[in-house]
Amino acid sequence: MMKKLFFVKLTIFLLVFSFAISCSASQGQANEGTAFIAKTDDCYQKLGISKSQIESWEDGMRTTGGKGSYEWWYFDSTLKDGSTLVIAFYTKDSIHPDMPLEPKITLDLNRPDGTSIHKDLKFNANAFSASKDGCDVRIGTNTFSGDLHDYTIHVEIDDIKADLKLHGTVPSWRPATGYSFFKNKDEHYFAWLPAVPQGNVEGTLTINGNKQSITGVGYHDHNWGDVSMMDLIHDWYWGRAQIGNYSVISSYVVSADKYDSKPIPIFMLARDGKIIADDSTKVKFTANDVYTDPYTGKPVANVIVYDYNDGSNHYRITFKREKDLLRDRFVDHLHGMQHILAKWFNFDGSYLRFTGQATVERFDGDKVIETVNENGAVWELMYFGHAPKK
Repeated sequence: MMKKLFFVKLTIFLLVFSFAISCSASQGQANEGTAFIAKTDDCYQKLGISKSQIESWEDGMRTTGGKGSYEWWYFDSTLKDGSTLVIAFYTKDSIHPDMPLEPKITLDLNRPDGTSIHKDLKFNANAFSASKDGCDVRIGTNTFSGDLHDYTIHVEIDDIKADLKLHGTVPSWRPATGYSFFKNKDEHYFAWLPAVPQGNVEGTLTINGNKQSITGVGYHDHNWGDVSMMDLIHDWYWGRAQIGNYSVISSYVVSADKYDSKPIPIFMLARDGKIIADDSTKVKFTANDVYTDPYTGKPVANVIVYDYNDGSNHYRITFKREKDLLRDRFVDHLHGMQHILAKWFNFDGSYLRFTGQATVERFDGDKVIETVNENGAVWELMYFGHAPKK
């Protein structure tokens, strides 16, 4: 642990700078843990948000962009031809948020035939602007804007140009306040707003001058925080999918050792555009058929299951991995002394993205009365901590 902390200081990854709006001490007691989703009336009031309605300003810029903060606006889609397209706008790298504002845009396109394109472009700070009243983000000539219902995204990176429209078909949602708090001797937060849990996508994609029209199903969320996620989180699974007439968002976060490795499950299920289940306390998560990924060294489950049962409604969501879309080791992005130090102190944070089949099962008692499958689901494993030794 001392080695890890020393490395953190030298590489400027995990310095602590907090400007979070603190909930009362009773919040921590009510949640009986050092890591939890804030959900008391007191927290809603202090955060200035409503239990029953999400406002457009919540998808606007929520941080100062200064030291310790980070923020991103994310879009992903499964296109009609089976491709997946992911675009994200960042204020800076979320792994080392103590650095000054350094906006960037990433784009990942994966085709059914296995070909892929990855773009990661950084900009000067003066190229960035974002509204606090709603989602209106600009990085150079690239834009990401919308009003919780309809969004437009324009990206030009090298030989790729994307002009997209996203129309929400499932209402904006957040798990309680959307803020996960992490309390020990310090207090920090990680916040999340799925502004469009599911929507229809249309637009054009131009590659090397070849322009094509695209359609599909998409998703948009917004994340922000006040300290490096590496300091708060050991690992997480996150995914979303359209499965027949169902829409699902699911996540299982394990907090860092200093926060007692406390799990934070997150779950939302909608049917025909209406949210029917989102009480994360009623979810049981399991990871099955686990193997060690040879490139990252991380344990990866070929099958993950979210079993939701509130006594009246029982659903089981299963993700079955078919192939990897991305396998990324953070150390590979470091250079010079940072790379040497990372290797020396065994820094091995990694990110993996998968695609495969997602299944919804609906139960009546112990009997499955409905099963719906869908291919092309997208989910990820973010793994900051060390993998358990065998």
